Amino acid sequence: MLQTKITLDETNVAFLNNYQRLGFRDRSALVRAALDRMQADMERQRLEASAVLYAEVYRTDSELQQLTEAALVGWPE
Repeated sequence: MLQTKITLDETNVAFLNNYQRLGFRDRSALVRAALDRMQADMERQRLEASAVLYAEVYRTDSELQQLTEAALVGWPE
């Protein structure tokens, strides 16, 4: 694994020092889990924003709605 140097405030360090109580084998595992979770959350937010934009385009584009309805003809319920 790669290493990096970061600067934290006292509350971050206090939280990291509880790594065992939180179920992690070391501070690095806690940081990796937090970063993974943050990355997944940011991706989910990006996808949700994209879905909102697509829904707005669909809502305002009658031609797209007609195309979608035509594509559904004959599909099972």
